Amino acid sequence: MGNDSNNGAPAAPSNFLRGIIDADNASSKYAGKTDAHGKPLPTVITRFPPEPNGYLHIGHAKSICLNFGLARDYGGRCHLRFDDTNPTKEEQEYVDTIIDSVQWLGFHWEHGGDDHQYFASDYFDKLYEMAEWLINAGYAYVDSQSAEEMAANRGNFSEPGKNSRFRDRPAAESLDLLRRMKVGEFKDGEHVLRAKIDMASPNMNMRDPAIYRIRHAHHHRTGDKWCIYPMYDYAHPISDAIENITHSICTLEFQDHRPFYDWILERLAEGGFFKKPLPHQYEFARLNLTYAITSKRKLLQLVEEKIVNGWDDPRMPTIVGIRRRGYTPESLQLFAERIGVAKADSWIDMSILEGALRDDLDEKAARIVGVLNPLKLIVDNYPDGQSEDCSAPVHPHHPERGNRSFPFSRELWIEAEDFMEVPEKGYFRLFPGNKVRLRYGFVVECTGCDKDASGKVIAVHCNYYPDSKSGTEGSSNYKVKGNIHWVSAAHGVRAEVRLYDRLFKDPHPDAGGKDFKLALNPDSKSVITAYLEPGADKAMPDDRFQFERHGYFVADRVDSTPGHPVFNRIVTLKDSWK
Repeated sequence: MGNDSNNGAPAAPSNFLRGIIDADNASSKYAGKTDAHGKPLPTVITRFPPEPNGYLHIGHAKSICLNFGLARDYGGRCHLRFDDTNPTKEEQEYVDTIIDSVQWLGFHWEHGGDDHQYFASDYFDKLYEMAEWLINAGYAYVDSQSAEEMAANRGNFSEPGKNSRFRDRPAAESLDLLRRMKVGEFKDGEHVLRAKIDMASPNMNMRDPAIYRIRHAHHHRTGDKWCIYPMYDYAHPISDAIENITHSICTLEFQDHRPFYDWILERLAEGGFFKKPLPHQYEFARLNLTYAITSKRKLLQLVEEKIVNGWDDPRMPTIVGIRRRGYTPESLQLFAERIGVAKADSWIDMSILEGALRDDLDEKAARIVGVLNPLKLIVDNYPDGQSEDCSAPVHPHHPERGNRSFPFSRELWIEAEDFMEVPEKGYFRLFPGNKVRLRYGFVVECTGCDKDASGKVIAVHCNYYPDSKSGTEGSSNYKVKGNIHWVSAAHGVRAEVRLYDRLFKDPHPDAGGKDFKLALNPDSKSVITAYLEPGADKAMPDDRFQFERHGYFVADRVDSTPGHPVFNRIVTLKDSWK
């Protein structure tokens, strides 16, 4: 057999877009283009174009990583552009959180000393100028049908549409109406500007689509300057062309919109507005993640009905929620890299996301001991009031990060599950007569327990072996099967810990028209009081740790206060959903 270094290596995740870009670069498709100032343009310019009408979610994170990542890898640039053409749904709050989310994920839109953050509303004047040209060129008309007439005449997938009776309106008349629409003479819905294409097209998006509608609404950036607003399908390709986007990447639901994308840019190139080669739209499969929903409407319902505690609830798939949960930007980038980019829709299991998170945190997170379900362990032969330090590595794989120390004392906290009065077969932890090692500390032998009036165990008793301390010469004389963790009762940090789990217990909570609320996981959040090793009270918001044996935890970025951190469980050490 040969020594192929790739033998047995996993295949690299597929990304068909890289093949497209490689071919475009090989043919010099976009080489030699310059901007309006004569400055040479990169051969790869992408954009991330959210509408500022809500909080971004995990699906947007994939798109951010894809668009910004491709631009980075090919020495190009990625623009952050807000498609703010619908003033009734958009707010500055959403602009701010989107900017924050993209930056938190590790990306920026500066390139060559220039800032490439844009708004579709930056182009309202140009968009309007082009609309007038389209009318004069015979490519657009003002339609005065009612909304009901327009819907009836649009046809359906088996029937062609019918031409509007206003379709052959003289250009001068349409132009006059558009200008009067612009200055506010008409009510919402009274007229609409439509592209003149083909009412019999098998593609419904090509049946004279609307490109401007009347909307008397205050815009978060342009105020009350405009009372007509461009439709997304009109503004989007033109914005791409104005910004010299080369590869306009969007999700599969826009595939049927691509013919209009191409049509409008070809017409405007005829008018001298743009030079070829024009931007090209490419579609990829959106992220469908099990045990999650990403519908903005349904996420809003969760917030408004107080099923969750706001958009940044750590159970939410929003970027602000994921961030508060304790996910790292690197884990999301790793996840996006692992799932690749496909042309066909498929489901990605939540375990792949959680696996990327564990792989990232395993290398980074300092270790501490935490007891989540405390039961008192009394070391009867250890002097009362005395203590001594035990030592453990900050990170077992990185000795350069040093050691941490914590005291051993007569009374300790252990996990309640680490004691059984009558042990099951194969149980190697504490039970009367059995010896275990207290991790990083001493070997102890269980002697019995105390119970309350109901028979519940409230304390366990043991004796320790003074020559058995971990790291000392005598420790090797003791061979025990059980190894349990503990925290000194006198020195441990009492802390609120929130145990988060998946919000839904059904992998496809809203598939097939199901009521997603019926799939809510009643155990998606529980709040406990835990005891942590000394020093945990110094944790700052967003500090992440591995609580040994339990999982990864983060000091909550909202509710933690100096000296009193509140911890969120980010993810368990192993997937418990298999």
